Amino acid sequence: MNPIVQTQRHGDIVVIVVENPPVNTITAAARAAMRGALETVSADKSVRAVVLRCAGNNFFTGADINEFSGPPKEAEYRALWAQFEGLKVPMIAAMHGSSIGGGLELALACHYRIAPPTAKFMLPEVTLGIIPGAGGTQRLPRLVGLDNALRMILDAKPVDAGKAREMGLIDEVMSGDFVTGALHFAQKLISQGDGPRRTSERSVDPREISPEFTARWQAEARRMYPNRTAALTAIDAVQATARLSFAEGLLYEEKLANQTKATIEARASIHVFFAERESRRIEGLSADVQPRPLAHAGVVGAGTMGGGIAIAFANAGIPVTILDVTHESLTHGLSVVDSTYESMVKRGRIDAAEKARRLGLITGTVNYRDFATSDVIIEAVFESMDLKKRVFGELDAVAKPGAILATNTSTLDVDEIAASTRRPQDVVGLHFFSPANVMPLLEVVRGKESSDQAVRTAMELARVIRKTPVLARVCYGFIGNRMMEGYAREALLLTLEGETPRRVDTVLENFGMAMGILAVFDMAGIDVGVNVHRTNAHRYPPDPTYYQADAALHAAGRLGQKTGSGFYRYVKGDRTRHDDPEASAILQRRAAELAIPRRAHSDEEILERCIFPLLNEGIRILEEGIVQRASDVDVVWCAGYGFPRYRGGPMFYADTLGLPALLAGMQKYRERFGPMHWEPAPLLVRLVREGRTLADWDKERRGVVS
Repeated sequence: MNPIVQTQRHGDIVVIVVENPPVNTITAAARAAMRGALETVSADKSVRAVVLRCAGNNFFTGADINEFSGPPKEAEYRALWAQFEGLKVPMIAAMHGSSIGGGLELALACHYRIAPPTAKFMLPEVTLGIIPGAGGTQRLPRLVGLDNALRMILDAKPVDAGKAREMGLIDEVMSGDFVTGALHFAQKLISQGDGPRRTSERSVDPREISPEFTARWQAEARRMYPNRTAALTAIDAVQATARLSFAEGLLYEEKLANQTKATIEARASIHVFFAERESRRIEGLSADVQPRPLAHAGVVGAGTMGGGIAIAFANAGIPVTILDVTHESLTHGLSVVDSTYESMVKRGRIDAAEKARRLGLITGTVNYRDFATSDVIIEAVFESMDLKKRVFGELDAVAKPGAILATNTSTLDVDEIAASTRRPQDVVGLHFFSPANVMPLLEVVRGKESSDQAVRTAMELARVIRKTPVLARVCYGFIGNRMMEGYAREALLLTLEGETPRRVDTVLENFGMAMGILAVFDMAGIDVGVNVHRTNAHRYPPDPTYYQADAALHAAGRLGQKTGSGFYRYVKGDRTRHDDPEASAILQRRAAELAIPRRAHSDEEILERCIFPLLNEGIRILEEGIVQRASDVDVVWCAGYGFPRYRGGPMFYADTLGLPALLAGMQKYRERFGPMHWEPAPLLVRLVREGRTLADWDKERRGVVS
C-alpha cells in the first residue's frame, strides 16, 4: 500500500485518494504515486469511471515550490497530466476545500470537475512573479474563455464554487456528503454513456483577440502589478491559445514560465515566501523546550491597539479579558470592538451568529485581579516607560506563576520593563502592528532574562493567532521602527526643503511601498510619532532640523486623519488624501525658521535619501545580532511596513541593488549632510571591500550550506 495514494473500488468505479500532509502539495513523491495508480487503473478493463479526491481539508494546494530553484519540472507535470486526460473512461476531479495553483491545473486535465459549496479555486502564481506553468494558461481559457481565464489569473484570488460553476470551471456543486456525491456523479456519467471530455481538445476563437483586447488587459496588468512583468507574461501565454495548437501552447507556456522564474521579481517574491516560514524557527533552541498552555489571554488597554489584540485572540477562539482604568473608557473600547465585528458582518466575512460567538469570548474588566487565570497578558497602553512599569507591577502582583507577561511597546527597553517585576524570565515583547487584528506581523522581543520557554510560547502564540512572528533582541525600535528612523527623517526633511507631501509619497509608492511614509504618519496619528520623538530626543543627533516637519503640523493641531488634516486634508468619513496648501504653508514657515534652503529634487534623490538609510540600518541590525537572519529583516518590512514583496524586502533589495552602489550613495550623502544616519555600517564597508553579498555573509555566519 502506498502511503500517499490509495485506490478504493466501488463496483466499476475506482476512487484514487491522495493524502500528502499537511496540505496535499504535489511533491515528486505524490506525482510518482499518482503515476503508479493511473497505470494500474488504465490496465484494468473493468473500470468504467475514476474519481480523484484528496484526504484532509483540501484538494491539491499547488506544486512543490521547493523545486523552483532546481531543474525545470514542466515536462514531468505535462506527462502526468496527459495520463489523467488520456484515460479512456471518465476522470472526475472531486475538489473539496481549496484547489490552488498546480492543484487546479491538475483538475483542468481531468474530464469533469465537481465541488461542494464551500470549495475555493485559485491561481496565485503572478503574486510570486511567475505564471501558471503546468498547463493552466492553455487549458483554462479553453474551458472558461479568455476573459474569465485572465481575470482569474490576474486577480490571483479565490473563486467560490458558485462563480466557478457559472463560468464553467466546474460541472456541478454538490451539497450533502461529498464522497457519496462524487460516486453518484460518476455512476450518472456511466448510466448516461458519457465518456471522456478533454479540455485540450477545445479551441479558442482567434477573432476574440484584437488589439483593443490586448491593450485592455495589458493596461489592467500594469495597474495591478506596477514594476512587474509576470502578469504581462501570463497574458501573452493565454493569448497563445488562439494561435497555437495545444501541444505547441504547452511548450510556449513552459518557455515563458522558466523565463519568469529567472527574474528578480520571482526570486524576490519566492524569497519572501520562504522567509516568512523560516522566521518561525528559533535557532539554537532545543526541541525539548515546549510552549506553555495558551487557554486564556489578558489585554491591558481597551484602545485601538488593545481592542485589536483582543479581537485577534477571539478570532482564534481564545477567551480574552480586556482591562481599562475606567468603566467609561472600557465601554468605549468594547463598543469599537463590536463595531469592528459588525463591519465584518456587513461585508459578509462572518454572520451574526459568528459575531456573537466571538464577542462572547471577550470580557471587560477594570480590576487586575481578573487576570489571575490568564496564561498570557499583553500590555497595550500609552508609550510611557513610567506607565508601563506601573502596569507590570500590577500584573506581577496578580498573574499566576508561569504566565507570560508581554509588552506591546514599539520602542521602549523591554529589559527595563522586565526589571520592574519579580519574574523577568516570563517577560517578552510582543509588538503588534495596527490594526492588530489585521496586520500579520508580530515582532517577538527576547529580553536578556527571557527564558527559552517564554520565547517558545510567544512564537507559538503567533501561530495560534495567525501572525507572522520575527524574533528580535532588545534595542531601540527593535527591527522595523529602528530602520524607519532615517527613512522617516529624510521624508520629513524633504518637505522642509520644498517638496510637497504628495511628491515624496508618490516617489515611494512608485517604488512599490504600499503607502508613502507621510500618508502613514497621517493614518497612525502625527501625535503618536511626535510623542515617540520627544521621549527619545536624547537618542538623536544634535540637529535642529530633526523631526521638525511633523512637529510643526502637530503644533498647528493637525494630527492626521483623526482631525481631518495632517500632511494632507481629509473629508469626514473618507480617507482619500487631498493636497492642502495650508500644510505646505506651515512647513514652509518652519523651514524658514530653521534656515533650510528650498530646492527641487529628482525622483532618484528622493528615493535614495529615504531608502538608503533604511537599508544601511538593517545591515547594522544584522551585524549587531538583533535578528537571527537577514531574511527576518525582509519579513518585518514586507509584512509590517508595506515594503514591496517583489523587491524581496530591504536586505534582498540591498543585494540586488548592489552593495557597492549602496555604499557609494551613503558616502555621497554623508559628504552633503554629515554623518547622522549617513555613516555606512561597518559590515557594509567590509562586504564591499571583500566583494561579498549580504546573503553569502549571512549563510556563512549561520553555517548554512547552499
